[in-house]
Amino acid sequence: MDSALNPVDGTRIAYRVTAEPGASGTPVVLAHGTALSKAIWRGFGYLRALAPDRPVIVVDLRGHGSSGKPHEADAYAMDRFVGDMVAVLDAAGVERAHFAGYSLGGRLGFSLAASHPERLASLTSLAGAPATGVGVFDRVFFEGSIEALEKGGMSGFLEEWRLASGAEVDAATRAAFLANDPVALAAYMRAAEAAPRVTDAEIERFAMPVLLVAGTRDRSRLVAAEHVHALLPEPRSELVVLDGATHADTPRQPAVPGLVRDFLTRADAA
Repeated sequence: MDSALNPVDGTRIAYRVTAEPGASGTPVVLAHGTALSKAIWRGFGYLRALAPDRPVIVVDLRGHGSSGKPHEADAYAMDRFVGDMVAVLDAAGVERAHFAGYSLGGRLGFSLAASHPERLASLTSLAGAPATGVGVFDRVFFEGSIEALEKGGMSGFLEEWRLASGAEVDAATRAAFLANDPVALAAYMRAAEAAPRVTDAEIERFAMPVLLVAGTRDRSRLVAAEHVHALLPEPRSELVVLDGATHADTPRQPAVPGLVRDFLTRADAA
């Protein structure tokens, strides 16, 4: 595992590059969602789908996984996340890469495309949106989710989530969540809800190909994807709607890694 340092605040960002022999396509960076880590991409089949064709860079976003976990909310301003990604690309010696992000990772991708378009060969948003918005974590998890995290830590948060959903959290998700620092995660959530959106004018200037993937049971992300698709009509963007998929389901749908692989191949050819 390698690491890069954000030059603004010195936060260490952990990443790993997988490059199989003969993989000659443009590298792709994969960025996970809230409370997860770079490990999801192997478990969901993305490394198996993508690594034969191109180097794959998986990143632990700040506040997550093996990366630095500052406790101050201002450390989670979106420009810090963007700076982290630029630092990773620089450390890996990659001038230009495809970028694919799930949820938080998708939001980061929109910001990166707006501020550093020269670094992106394409953008893939998996259940992402140009903005987070107030109350988003209550909608994704349960009402009062940030307060539960601040008061009860990760174990208390998971118990409240179980009670609210009426179902057990699957073992892999539970393990990923328990690996988090609850103070850092709550600080990130507070900052995310106050973050400004990537504007329509900024999106309309995107020159890179864009793939938007959202589920029919993830209404707010589907509406956001449809909105971006309207701003970037085909062939500038492609929209894939997953029938019956929730926010959590979207990146783990069996067909999605192949959809991403084929999109990256088309983007390279273009």
